[in-house]
Amino acid sequence: MDVRTAEAIAVRYELAGLGSRFLALAIDMSAQVAAVVTVVLVLGIFGASVARAVVWLRLDKAASVAALILLALTAFVLFFGYFIIFELVWSGQTPGKRALGIRVVRDEGFPVDAGAAIIRNLVRIVELVFGFYVISAFVTLLSPENKRPGDFAAGTIVVRDRPDELPVFAALLRDDPEHDDGLDRDDRALIAQYLARRAALEPSAAAAVAARIAGRVRPKLRASFHYLDDAALLEHLGRPV
Repeated sequence: MDVRTAEAIAVRYELAGLGSRFLALAIDMSAQVAAVVTVVLVLGIFGASVARAVVWLRLDKAASVAALILLALTAFVLFFGYFIIFELVWSGQTPGKRALGIRVVRDEGFPVDAGAAIIRNLVRIVELVFGFYVISAFVTLLSPENKRPGDFAAGTIVVRDRPDELPVFAALLRDDPEHDDGLDRDDRALIAQYLARRAALEPSAAAAVAARIAGRVRPKLRASFHYLDDAALLEHLGRPV
């Protein structure tokens, strides 16, 4: 999936498949079960002491209401706040997603924000109630972008981390592209002329000229700049050294 940023840079994402997403969910649910077991053990250890204190203070009714509220909040945090908190703190990843090398991002390619994280995980409640994610699996399979209902509601996608592409992006930070990118003086002069004159051209003509020049220089480049369109590529190659 290609996403074009406001700076006219195309960023390519590899969408996470149904298998990796549900394996990540299985890991997360295992962590949730472990957390529930821990809470139950703590309650088993301290519950009797708390109950005796409640009877002694004669707070039976108030304590019951408080206990129910606390239990409801704890259940929500363990089962749904878990996803929201981790996706915000770990930039779209939960422990399961991190283990599988996937993360949630917004449709525009930006990191997931609080609103999107909350919406996609509140919809998870409906997905869990109706068929225990079975409907979600069918929706994901039918979606061209592998989206479950929560992703549609929040405007998010789940993508794979691609650490192997980081060296390609590092080419943007090179201090001396003249000696590294593989272009000769004629290519560089042609790019400079285009950048100097493009403002005087009609947009369609400027795009056509950029496409011709980019078609000439791309095969010579030592790095793959597939994430840059023609105009953005020429701007990058023609920047001052």
